[in-house]
Amino acid sequence: MSKQTALTLALIAIVAALALWWGLRPSGLPADIVTGNGRIEATEINIATKIPGRIVDIAAKEGDFVKAGTVLARMDTQVLQAQQAEAAAKVREAENAYQTAKSIVVQRESEYAAAQAVVAQRRAEFDAAEKRLHRSQRLVGEGATPQQEVDDNNARVLGMRAAINTALAQVEAARAGIDAAKSQVVQAQSMIEAVKATVVRLQADINDSELKAPIDGRIQYRVAEPGEVLDAGGRVLNMVDLSDVYMTFFLPTAAAGKVALGSDIRLVFDALPGYVIPAKASFVASVAQFTPKTVETESERLKLMFRVRARIDVELLKQHINQVKTGVPGVAYVKIDSAAAWPANLEIKLPQ
Repeated sequence: MSKQTALTLALIAIVAALALWWGLRPSGLPADIVTGNGRIEATEINIATKIPGRIVDIAAKEGDFVKAGTVLARMDTQVLQAQQAEAAAKVREAENAYQTAKSIVVQRESEYAAAQAVVAQRRAEFDAAEKRLHRSQRLVGEGATPQQEVDDNNARVLGMRAAINTALAQVEAARAGIDAAKSQVVQAQSMIEAVKATVVRLQADINDSELKAPIDGRIQYRVAEPGEVLDAGGRVLNMVDLSDVYMTFFLPTAAAGKVALGSDIRLVFDALPGYVIPAKASFVASVAQFTPKTVETESERLKLMFRVRARIDVELLKQHINQVKTGVPGVAYVKIDSAAAWPANLEIKLPQ
């Protein structure tokens, strides 16, 4: 193809595009209505895995409308279920250890009571031995009792005092045994709580292995396929929130400065030139989106462009949910004077 032929075709295409634009644009716009080009966008949500694993099934297809809570995909949970069964067994083991520790506490308390009884018995025996010693000491002075009996009674008293000390030591040992057994009870309780928490965590992971739609929306892309192994955070599907649909466009400084939040906007899509969709200004950038190298002169400042977002009403979106598509280009018409009236060709006209 010659350069002249290529140039001719390019000129024909440009003329055709200009003719199409001229035919579709509303004519005779008032001075208080400004325009900007943009595309329909919506909030995108990635349906991704929480933990690494293999995809077992993907129930949603591209283009499907889904309700919040709908299961979109399932991950393999065999390992998680095995780990949960193991944790459940450890719960039972910890509960048995808890009961055993409680039994040991009762046993140690019985031993403590028995040791206290021995102390009481040894003290009674000591008192009796001490009285016998005193009598024998009195009688030996009178010559009624031999000295050997006094010596025997004195030895018995010393033996009883040692027996009391031994019994007291057994009481302390029994008290320490109670404290140790009670600490085992606390440890067993902590183990039960820790293993039960593991069971709950694994159940949460099993539940999260069913990837559900967080909101009502439409599946836009299918990123993975059944059988693939994904890392944590691996994307499976991409969906759009059709309750948050908007058009982003740009306006020069003079126009953007007059657009207030909530200003009326009319949208005309290239794919539906016969319809006019109402919207509201939900965002006006406070900083220029793109700026010339220098802005020292007034003419250069006029070239600053500010991003504006026009959001479509949620109830209107619900009424035409099957016709909402992202990426569709169009033109936004903004009324910068709230008192001004829309021209007839920008009156609201919705698809049936």
